Amino acid sequence: MNKNYSQIKASFVITKASLLATLRSPVSVVFALLFPLIFVTVFGAMVDNTAVKIKMVLLPTDSQFNDSIYAALKQVKIFDLSVSKDSAKSIEDLKKGRIGGILSSNVVVNFFTGIPDIKLDLYTSSSVGDKLPLIQDVLGQLANEGNKKIFPNQPKAFHLKTITVPGRVYRRIDFILPGQLGFSLLFAGVFGSAYLLFSLRHSLVLKRLYATPIKPLSLLFGELLSRLLFQIICFIIITALGYYVFHFTLVNGLLTFAEMLALSVFALIVFTGIGFFISGAISDESSIAPIACTVTVPQVLLCGLFFPVDNYPEWMQRFCEYLPLTFFVDGIRKIAFEGMHVWQITHELFGLIIWMLVIILICVKSFKWE
Repeated sequence: MNKNYSQIKASFVITKASLLATLRSPVSVVFALLFPLIFVTVFGAMVDNTAVKIKMVLLPTDSQFNDSIYAALKQVKIFDLSVSKDSAKSIEDLKKGRIGGILSSNVVVNFFTGIPDIKLDLYTSSSVGDKLPLIQDVLGQLANEGNKKIFPNQPKAFHLKTITVPGRVYRRIDFILPGQLGFSLLFAGVFGSAYLLFSLRHSLVLKRLYATPIKPLSLLFGELLSRLLFQIICFIIITALGYYVFHFTLVNGLLTFAEMLALSVFALIVFTGIGFFISGAISDESSIAPIACTVTVPQVLLCGLFFPVDNYPEWMQRFCEYLPLTFFVDGIRKIAFEGMHVWQITHELFGLIIWMLVIILICVKSFKWE
């Protein structure tokens, strides 16, 4: 044995080689570094932006106190306050759960004492869900503070009254289930198609198919159709469970379900196409999972599957709006709970169609037989 052989030097050489191998491994980099960075960014942004944001609408009045009331309400951090220009539209938004409440102020000044009697009417609906107690508590505290600071040692000037507007009952399942449908489509489309096409290519099945007259678009369409049939089964099971067990809202019954299913076709084409592209862009099967997770996990966190996008900062909300999963989940919620039809959700529908056309073009141009 060579007496000059250095065990320490050998250890350093192994360390260097192992470190380089780790840094070159997509699995190590994605799961050890990229995912933690994504989680810290997403949840850190939520903490910095306060816990809750509730959209409130103030009806304009000619009262001289209206500006001071608006200024006081603007100081409430959990309120996303705006002044209504159309009271009828605001009532419709309230019934559909798009806003948390409508505030109307009526001020009458006592002729003898000069003390104003400020009546705050809070219009709410059953579609607001569990936000109502929080709204009432905040407004009650605001009224008490106003009485103490503005009119000390005087009769109470602020009076809060809650008026309930008839609307649909908003349950937690109405928020959760559309997100889980999107979750199912996203992971089945991306992961399922990525692994399948990679397996077919590396087992030389695609190379054999190349000798036949079949075209790439026909092959991709066949695989997509099989995914679609499988996801229809999953879609039916998930929706039926939510509807019959947890009373998920389907405003127009079977028509609503059919429209939800139609919208899911566009989303599945997008997600499956992403999986096809990933399978052709990598040469190592172990790289599929980290790359696919890099595409799917940020969408799961950012697209309102588990908590509202309103909790994020403004710049992050703008980014979330253009993700395909956001278009799908928002569209499903508008169809299922608000009763809108597919042709009425133009923003979400056009967003998915644009994504679909871009993904199809990329897949056909980048398709490889081997």
